[in-house]
Amino acid sequence: MYNYIELLKPRLSATVIFSCLAGYLLATTVIDVDLLCKLLIGGVALVGASNGLNQVYEVNIDGLMDRTKNRPLPTKRITISSALIFSLILGLIGIAFLSMINLRCAFFGALSALIYTIGYTPLKTTTPISGFIGAFPGAMPFMLGWVAVTNKFSLETGVLFAIQFLWQFPHFWSIAWVRYEDYQKAGIQLLPSGYKDHKTAFQIVFYTFWLLPISISPILLDLISINSSLDLSYIGGGVVLVFGLVFLYLAFQLLKTKRNVDAKKIMIWSLVYLPVIQIIYIIDKYI
Repeated sequence: MYNYIELLKPRLSATVIFSCLAGYLLATTVIDVDLLCKLLIGGVALVGASNGLNQVYEVNIDGLMDRTKNRPLPTKRITISSALIFSLILGLIGIAFLSMINLRCAFFGALSALIYTIGYTPLKTTTPISGFIGAFPGAMPFMLGWVAVTNKFSLETGVLFAIQFLWQFPHFWSIAWVRYEDYQKAGIQLLPSGYKDHKTAFQIVFYTFWLLPISISPILLDLISINSSLDLSYIGGGVVLVFGLVFLYLAFQLLKTKRNVDAKKIMIWSLVYLPVIQIIYIIDKYI
């Protein structure tokens, strides 16, 4: 059983599910335990299925990299056919649970898994554009929680989607920078220029810069009198802005130095940034 749990990439799945939960808490006024359980079960199943199918496709690639060579499929602790069947069944379970909430929730969840599996995964070894394509399913969870409650795509869902969409570029490109040599062994191309160079570092700065105004956009929407149910106080917005400025500073440092140590700082800060921003949004709503 442990091998199948490992197949689901539980740490990655946990971050995705937290984003989904954050979106739900921001949208709801009353905690609906039944809906929340369906959302979490469906989300866990669908994310796990996507991760499992990703590893089925990349079994040979995973065997080439130090980071992934000990996964269940390269070490043959699980057969490819068993992993494929398990992942497909899990995916159907995920869609079934999300469809019990509403069809939009099921649609966006299924679309996310589909893009990740047949778009992002096979393109990783052929073009850096794979990172851009992969950012779409990666941005779904935050907005999925909101859609589960509201059953509509609105301005708020767009904001939540945009935050996680933009966040992914400095996050994953910093990981690709730090693990560049390991990815090279498998021919994986994730950096936008293909190299640890000025162009890649500039792209990291560019997306990090635009993450700042999007993250505080609920305040901006209020200032220009656009009615939105996604609120952010000035204090909360100030904290979000400070975290964003630190993020941007670290990105500029990488642009200046091109050192792995600075890319690693971005990677670590990105792991702090997203959940902290989500928690600030939630605290702002309920306190």
